[in-house]
Amino acid sequence: MRSSSLISLTSWLPLVLLLLVALGALMAWAGRLGHGKAVVTACLRAALQLGAVSVVIAWVVAYSMAVAAFILLMYGVATFTAGRRIAGGRELWWAGVPIAAGTVPVLAILLTSGTISTEGIVVIPVAGILLGGCLTATTLAGRRAMDDLVQRKGEVEAALALGFTPRDAALEICRPAAAQALVPALDQTRTVGLVTLPGAFVGMLIGGASPIEAGIVQLVVLVALLAGEATAILVTVELVARGRFAR
Repeated sequence: MRSSSLISLTSWLPLVLLLLVALGALMAWAGRLGHGKAVVTACLRAALQLGAVSVVIAWVVAYSMAVAAFILLMYGVATFTAGRRIAGGRELWWAGVPIAAGTVPVLAILLTSGTISTEGIVVIPVAGILLGGCLTATTLAGRRAMDDLVQRKGEVEAALALGFTPRDAALEICRPAAAQALVPALDQTRTVGLVTLPGAFVGMLIGGASPIEAGIVQLVVLVALLAGEATAILVTVELVARGRFAR
Protein backbone atom coordinates (compact mmCIF):
# COMPACT_ATOMS: atom_id res chain seq x y z
CA MET A 1 0.00 0.00 0.00
CA ARG A 2 1.23 3.49 -0.83
CA SER A 3 0.32 6.78 0.72
CA SER A 4 0.28 10.32 -0.61
CA SER A 5 1.97 11.49 2.61
CA LEU A 6 5.66 12.23 3.11
CA ILE A 7 6.32 8.58 4.03
CA SER A 8 5.38 5.71 1.71
CA LEU A 9 3.60 3.02 3.70
CA THR A 10 5.09 -0.06 2.05
CA SER A 11 5.80 -3.56 3.36
CA TRP A 12 9.44 -2.50 3.72
CA LEU A 13 8.65 0.15 6.34
CA PRO A 14 8.96 -2.11 9.45
CA LEU A 15 12.32 -3.41 8.22
CA VAL A 16 13.54 0.12 7.46
CA LEU A 17 12.58 1.26 10.96
CA LEU A 18 14.40 -1.70 12.53
CA LEU A 19 17.51 -0.99 10.47
CA LEU A 20 17.51 2.69 11.48
CA VAL A 21 17.11 1.82 15.16
CA ALA A 22 19.92 -0.71 14.90
CA LEU A 23 22.15 1.81 13.12
CA GLY A 24 21.59 4.46 15.80
CA ALA A 25 22.23 1.99 18.61
CA LEU A 26 25.33 0.60 16.87
CA MET A 27 26.84 4.05 16.38
CA ALA A 28 26.18 4.96 20.01
CA TRP A 29 27.79 1.68 21.13
CA ALA A 30 30.76 1.89 18.74
CA GLY A 31 31.48 5.47 19.76
CA ARG A 32 31.16 4.60 23.45
CA LEU A 33 28.58 7.34 23.85
CA GLY A 34 26.84 5.43 26.59
CA HIS A 35 23.39 5.61 24.99
CA GLY A 36 23.18 2.45 22.90
CA LYS A 37 20.39 0.92 24.97
CA ALA A 38 18.70 4.31 25.36
CA VAL A 39 18.42 4.64 21.56
CA VAL A 40 16.50 1.36 21.37
CA THR A 41 14.23 2.06 24.32
CA ALA A 42 13.52 5.63 23.13
CA CYS A 43 12.48 4.37 19.69
CA LEU A 44 10.33 1.65 21.23
CA ARG A 45 8.62 4.15 23.51
CA ALA A 46 8.04 6.50 20.59
CA ALA A 47 6.35 3.72 18.62
CA LEU A 48 4.12 2.72 21.52
CA GLN A 49 3.23 6.27 22.49
CA LEU A 50 2.48 7.39 18.94
CA GLY A 51 0.38 4.28 18.45
CA ALA A 52 -1.64 5.06 21.57
CA VAL A 53 -2.07 8.71 20.57
CA SER A 54 -3.19 7.69 17.10
CA VAL A 55 -5.94 5.57 18.65
CA VAL A 56 -7.29 8.14 21.11
CA ILE A 57 -6.68 11.46 19.33
CA ALA A 58 -9.87 11.29 17.27
CA TRP A 59 -11.92 11.04 20.46
CA VAL A 60 -9.89 13.60 22.42
CA VAL A 61 -10.24 16.44 19.90
CA ALA A 62 -14.02 16.21 19.98
CA TYR A 63 -14.31 17.30 23.63
CA SER A 64 -12.85 20.47 25.11
CA MET A 65 -12.33 18.91 28.54
CA ALA A 66 -10.50 16.00 26.96
CA VAL A 67 -8.30 18.43 25.03
CA ALA A 68 -7.40 20.27 28.26
CA ALA A 69 -6.69 16.98 30.05
CA PHE A 70 -4.49 15.79 27.19
CA ILE A 71 -2.45 19.02 27.25
CA LEU A 72 -2.08 18.75 31.03
CA LEU A 73 -0.84 15.19 30.57
CA MET A 74 1.76 16.39 28.06
CA TYR A 75 2.76 19.14 30.47
CA GLY A 76 3.16 16.69 33.34
CA VAL A 77 5.37 14.37 31.29
CA ALA A 78 7.46 17.32 30.10
CA THR A 79 7.90 18.53 33.68
CA PHE A 80 8.93 15.11 34.94
CA THR A 81 11.37 14.57 32.07
CA ALA A 82 13.09 17.96 32.42
CA GLY A 83 13.15 17.82 36.21
CA ARG A 84 14.69 14.36 36.27
CA ARG A 85 17.41 15.49 33.86
CA ILE A 86 18.24 18.60 35.87
CA ALA A 87 18.03 17.44 39.47
CA GLY A 88 15.76 14.57 40.41
CA GLY A 89 14.11 14.05 43.79
CA ARG A 90 11.36 16.33 45.01
CA GLU A 91 12.94 19.33 43.32
CA LEU A 92 12.21 17.94 39.86
CA TRP A 93 8.72 19.48 39.87
CA TRP A 94 10.26 22.96 39.82
CA ALA A 95 10.97 22.24 36.14
CA GLY A 96 7.27 22.74 35.51
CA VAL A 97 7.58 26.46 36.29
CA PRO A 98 9.79 27.46 33.32
CA ILE A 99 7.95 25.08 30.97
CA ALA A 100 4.63 26.68 31.89
CA ALA A 101 6.13 30.18 31.82
CA GLY A 102 7.31 29.63 28.26
CA THR A 103 4.24 27.81 26.96
CA VAL A 104 1.18 29.44 28.53
CA PRO A 105 1.71 33.10 27.51
CA VAL A 106 2.67 32.21 23.94
CA LEU A 107 -0.27 29.83 23.53
CA ALA A 108 -2.61 32.44 25.05
CA ILE A 109 -1.42 35.10 22.59
CA LEU A 110 -1.93 32.76 19.64
CA LEU A 111 -5.43 31.78 20.79
CA THR A 112 -6.78 35.16 21.90
CA SER A 113 -5.52 36.90 18.77
CA GLY A 114 -7.21 34.35 16.55
CA THR A 115 -3.87 33.40 14.99
CA ILE A 116 -4.71 29.74 15.58
CA SER A 117 -8.09 28.05 15.86
CA THR A 118 -9.49 26.97 19.22
CA GLU A 119 -10.34 23.54 17.79
CA GLY A 120 -8.68 20.66 19.57
CA ILE A 121 -7.07 19.31 16.40
CA VAL A 122 -5.13 22.60 16.18
CA VAL A 123 -4.54 23.41 19.85
CA ILE A 124 -3.07 20.03 20.78
CA PRO A 125 -0.24 19.95 18.20
CA VAL A 126 0.62 23.63 18.74
CA ALA A 127 0.71 23.12 22.51
CA GLY A 128 2.82 20.01 21.96
CA ILE A 129 5.33 21.92 19.85
CA LEU A 130 5.64 24.64 22.48
CA LEU A 131 5.89 22.18 25.37
CA GLY A 132 8.53 20.19 23.51
CA GLY A 133 10.60 23.28 22.79
CA CYS A 134 10.36 24.55 26.37
CA LEU A 135 11.19 21.06 27.67
CA THR A 136 14.41 21.00 25.66
CA ALA A 137 15.34 24.57 26.58
CA THR A 138 14.66 24.00 30.27
CA THR A 139 16.66 20.78 30.34
CA LEU A 140 19.68 22.23 28.53
CA ALA A 141 19.69 25.47 30.52
CA GLY A 142 19.20 23.72 33.84
CA ARG A 143 21.90 21.12 33.30
CA ARG A 144 24.45 23.65 32.05
CA ALA A 145 23.70 26.06 34.88
CA MET A 146 23.95 23.34 37.53
CA ASP A 147 27.15 21.93 36.04
CA ASP A 148 28.76 25.37 35.96
CA LEU A 149 27.89 26.05 39.58
CA VAL A 150 29.52 22.78 40.61
CA GLN A 151 32.62 23.10 38.42
CA ARG A 152 33.18 26.77 39.22
CA LYS A 153 32.33 26.67 42.90
CA GLY A 154 35.44 28.63 43.76
CA GLU A 155 34.35 31.53 41.57
CA VAL A 156 30.94 31.56 43.25
CA GLU A 157 32.61 31.74 46.65
CA ALA A 158 34.89 34.55 45.41
CA ALA A 159 31.86 36.53 44.27
CA LEU A 160 30.25 36.02 47.67
CA ALA A 161 33.42 37.29 49.32
CA LEU A 162 33.17 40.44 47.20
CA GLY A 163 29.72 41.13 48.59
CA PHE A 164 27.45 39.54 45.99
CA THR A 165 24.23 38.00 47.23
CA PRO A 166 24.00 34.20 46.74
CA ARG A 167 21.55 34.73 43.86
CA ASP A 168 23.69 37.32 42.10
CA ALA A 169 26.87 35.29 42.59
CA ALA A 170 25.20 32.22 41.06
CA LEU A 171 23.82 34.23 38.15
CA GLU A 172 27.22 35.68 37.31
CA ILE A 173 28.62 32.17 36.93
CA CYS A 174 25.83 30.10 35.43
CA ARG A 175 23.91 32.52 33.20
CA PRO A 176 26.36 32.61 30.22
CA ALA A 177 26.48 28.82 29.89
CA ALA A 178 22.73 28.41 30.38
CA ALA A 179 22.03 31.02 27.72
CA GLN A 180 23.61 28.68 25.16
CA ALA A 181 20.46 26.56 25.43
CA LEU A 182 18.79 29.02 23.08
CA VAL A 183 21.33 28.39 20.30
CA PRO A 184 19.53 25.38 18.72
CA ALA A 185 16.30 27.37 18.36
CA LEU A 186 18.19 30.35 16.98
CA ASP A 187 20.02 28.20 14.45
CA GLN A 188 16.81 26.49 13.38
CA THR A 189 15.14 29.86 12.80
CA ARG A 190 18.15 31.35 11.00
CA THR A 191 18.54 28.42 8.61
CA VAL A 192 14.90 27.54 7.93
CA GLY A 193 14.35 27.18 4.20
CA LEU A 194 18.10 27.09 3.57
CA VAL A 195 19.13 23.99 5.48
CA THR A 196 15.87 22.44 6.67
CA LEU A 197 12.19 22.42 5.77
CA PRO A 198 10.52 21.86 9.17
CA GLY A 199 7.55 19.62 9.81
CA ALA A 200 4.84 22.29 9.89
CA PHE A 201 5.89 23.60 6.48
CA VAL A 202 6.07 20.16 4.87
CA GLY A 203 2.83 19.04 6.52
CA MET A 204 0.95 22.08 5.21
CA LEU A 205 2.23 21.47 1.68
CA ILE A 206 1.20 17.82 1.80
CA GLY A 207 -2.19 18.86 3.14
CA GLY A 208 -2.77 21.01 0.06
CA ALA A 209 -1.84 24.47 1.33
CA SER A 210 0.03 26.89 -0.91
CA PRO A 211 3.76 27.47 -0.28
CA ILE A 212 2.95 30.98 0.99
CA GLU A 213 0.42 29.67 3.53
CA ALA A 214 2.84 26.95 4.62
CA GLY A 215 5.62 29.50 5.03
CA ILE A 216 3.43 31.75 7.19
CA VAL A 217 2.45 28.86 9.45
CA GLN A 218 6.05 27.79 9.86
CA LEU A 219 7.14 31.36 10.62
CA VAL A 220 4.52 31.62 13.37
CA VAL A 221 5.68 28.31 14.85
CA LEU A 222 9.37 29.30 14.84
CA VAL A 223 8.78 32.75 16.33
CA ALA A 224 6.48 31.27 18.98
CA LEU A 225 9.12 28.68 19.85
CA LEU A 226 11.82 31.33 20.19
CA ALA A 227 9.65 33.40 22.51
CA GLY A 228 8.67 30.40 24.59
CA GLU A 229 12.15 28.95 24.88
CA ALA A 230 13.74 32.31 25.75
CA THR A 231 11.22 32.71 28.57
CA ALA A 232 11.77 29.15 29.78
CA ILE A 233 15.55 29.65 29.88
CA LEU A 234 15.23 32.93 31.77
CA VAL A 235 13.02 31.35 34.43
CA THR A 236 15.21 28.23 34.64
CA VAL A 237 18.35 30.25 35.31
CA GLU A 238 16.54 32.25 37.97
CA LEU A 239 15.37 29.08 39.71
CA VAL A 240 18.85 27.57 39.62
CA ALA A 241 20.35 30.76 41.05
CA ARG A 242 17.82 30.68 43.87
CA GLY A 243 18.73 27.09 44.70
CA ARG A 244 15.41 25.53 43.74
CA PHE A 245 17.12 22.56 42.11
CA ALA A 246 19.43 20.26 44.03
CA ARG A 247 21.37 17.13 43.10
